[in-house]
Amino acid sequence: MADLVDIINRHGVTLHSFADDTQLYLHSCHEDITMAATWLKECIMDVCRWMSANRLKLNTNKTELLWSGSRHSISQLRGYGPSIQLGADTVPACDHVRLLGVIIWADFSLDRHVSVVSSASFYWLRQV
Repeated sequence: MADLVDIINRHGVTLHSFADDTQLYLHSCHEDITMAATWLKECIMDVCRWMSANRLKLNTNKTELLWSGSRHSISQLRGYGPSIQLGADTVPACDHVRLLGVIIWADFSLDRHVSVVSSASFYWLRQV
């Protein structure tokens, strides 16, 4: 795992690892989002090569991409932002991701998460 951290840090990307989950973060200005997508793609491709060398595989079906910022900056992206091409697979940008059970939207609002938790809570209250 230490090798993986070094590879990711060489690209200027921040890493958070959990039990079986790795998350990459990259900060950029709105004007540099295309360049940030390229840097992120190169970083992920290096991670894929490291994983292949260590008999592991990146699950592109579970790979998610979120471009986040203020509502104004997100609206300027025309959609959710650029997607990333990883070999034959494309990772499209989405408007929300699940992070340790919390649903995070691109503008950092927690409206959807509160709605999901409230819905589940009322369901279980009705079951009782």
